[in-house]
Amino acid sequence: MKIGIVGSGAMGSGIAQVASTAGHEVILSDTREAALETSKNKLQKIMNRLIEKSRVEADEAQAIQGRIQYTTDNADMASCGLVIEAIVENLDVKKQVFKQLESIVSEDAMLASNTSSLSIASIAAACEHPERVLGIHFFNPAPLMKLVEIIPAIQSDPKVVETARQLINNWGKTTVLAKDTPGFIVNRVARPFYGEALRIYEEGIADFATIDWAMKDFGAFRMGPFQLMDYIGNDINFTVTETVFKAFWYDPRYKPAFTQKRLSEAGYLGRKTGKGYYDYSPEAMPPAHTGDTKLGIKIVNRVVAMLINEAADALYLNIASRDDIDLAMTRGVNYPKGLLQWADEIGIEECVARMDALYHEYLEDRYRCSPLLRRMARDGATFY
Repeated sequence: MKIGIVGSGAMGSGIAQVASTAGHEVILSDTREAALETSKNKLQKIMNRLIEKSRVEADEAQAIQGRIQYTTDNADMASCGLVIEAIVENLDVKKQVFKQLESIVSEDAMLASNTSSLSIASIAAACEHPERVLGIHFFNPAPLMKLVEIIPAIQSDPKVVETARQLINNWGKTTVLAKDTPGFIVNRVARPFYGEALRIYEEGIADFATIDWAMKDFGAFRMGPFQLMDYIGNDINFTVTETVFKAFWYDPRYKPAFTQKRLSEAGYLGRKTGKGYYDYSPEAMPPAHTGDTKLGIKIVNRVVAMLINEAADALYLNIASRDDIDLAMTRGVNYPKGLLQWADEIGIEECVARMDALYHEYLEDRYRCSPLLRRMARDGATFY
């Protein structure tokens, strides 16, 4: 099957590399010649590094590059069996692209969006045959991240969804099935990792370095929330948070933080601009954390309680299965363990007690406990 990719940015180029490595002919399109040239050059550098590390043979690297055709004309995708859109997160623009693609590809071709937070149903509605449209959400960088979220729209044909899922599995990825709701699994469940860390900072409880230190040393997360936001880009992270907040009709659980908004407005976007929560200039000294163990544990307990509550609510609302939720968070964002498994280890009653303590302190709906956790605590149930 020939694979089409619309958009040659980091995500589109990464998906193209994955598909080509799996042996597919790939058509990678972009409206900008310069973007296509950049994509081609970056892939050349990636292949050279893989050869140096003995990850691929030189002839294999050449074959991977040779299977990708670069074009500025989507009409070249006429023979593709699957086209994945990976362009700007703008619903109107995506709808235009899907409407155009449908007029180009064959009747049995599958059309997918790599959107991280927009409605698949809305995108599919732009097509005369929405049953062949679905979400296939890769994580950046696509060649390295194992997880891919598969999101059926309410219009999607189950056979199309299963065919697409098997195809992505054959590319060596781990797929999870998610309901078409804002943020799907990962970007929904992960919101408190950033949002509650920002809230803790804004309350003056701890600084960036101390919160990051706590989450790594006591929570066993690979990166602290502020390090990770600087890595992702504050503009991108803030936009996703804002999108999820609006999509959930301004549910206070997903409320963005003014701290991140101001950093984005100032152009302090993180590593890519040399400054974010931290200063990345060569002469900058990394800030020291307080070393307060009691405070560190308190921070972790609060953030993890909020994450578990979000994961439990995702299960309660049938966003995904128990196993897919835990798999998504460990494979998609490298959490040290599945959040529902973590809830069992902490104890469901203790998770409820932590949420209730936060609610009674703040009296904000942000801290409401998931009904599922409360029922499980009452019944003495566990997730596993």
